[in-house]
Amino acid sequence: MKDIDETTAYRYSRQTIFKKMGPENQKKLFEAHVAIIGLGALGSVIANNLCRAGVGHIRLIDQDHVDLSNLPRQVLFDEEDAAAKRPKAEAAFIHLSQINSKTDLKPTVIHVDSSNIDELIKGTDLVLDGSDNMEVRFVINEACYKLNIPWIFGGVLGSGGNSMTIIPGEGPCLRCFVPNIPPPGTFPTCATAGVLNMASNIIASLESAEAIKVLIGSPDINRRIFVLDLWNNMAEYVDLSKDPNCPVCGRSGEWDA
Repeated sequence: MKDIDETTAYRYSRQTIFKKMGPENQKKLFEAHVAIIGLGALGSVIANNLCRAGVGHIRLIDQDHVDLSNLPRQVLFDEEDAAAKRPKAEAAFIHLSQINSKTDLKPTVIHVDSSNIDELIKGTDLVLDGSDNMEVRFVINEACYKLNIPWIFGGVLGSGGNSMTIIPGEGPCLRCFVPNIPPPGTFPTCATAGVLNMASNIIASLESAEAIKVLIGSPDINRRIFVLDLWNNMAEYVDLSKDPNCPVCGRSGEWDA
């Protein structure tokens, strides 16, 4: 790894002085490759955090366009993006390029499914969940387990949310937590139940912090599910055991073949 020049060292000085980081771990961030799937309430905050933290290579993946109703919680976008109906991946690229010109940003406007997920995340060190539906999360979970890529799940609804760091082979996966996809139309969404930007900001920041820990190889990675309800003043960590019958990571999981 190359030495950090004086200007770069100054830029990240408040981060590297934190005793858990330091210059050597900052260099690991410079060399890291991550994919963020979904650039809405969660993904826009995650992308902003990781770009500012100095993660060197970020894939920005989302099929949607910026809408006026996004602006209360999707921090990277502005009224101009909404008026132009700019794709979120492209809008994120434009704004993040002005925040950190040293970060290699790859915007991809595409719907993520089982046919393209492997190609989208191949070669990354970590995948971050900024999606808004369980179908995509199940696809991410299966692909990351198959390709042995860590990923971080996050979800928000109303005033609450949860997050979970998933390391293939080292603990439970998403299917251990949510065994089956709810039938279409039965699971509440932000459009039907609402969401507070304070909740999404907190969950996205937790995902971002976990991302840095994973990327630098910290022993302090969270192994539990974080559960939050801001309105009812509740936050807790919940233990989850690996399901031996899980169809993905269990002994008879279809992806073990």
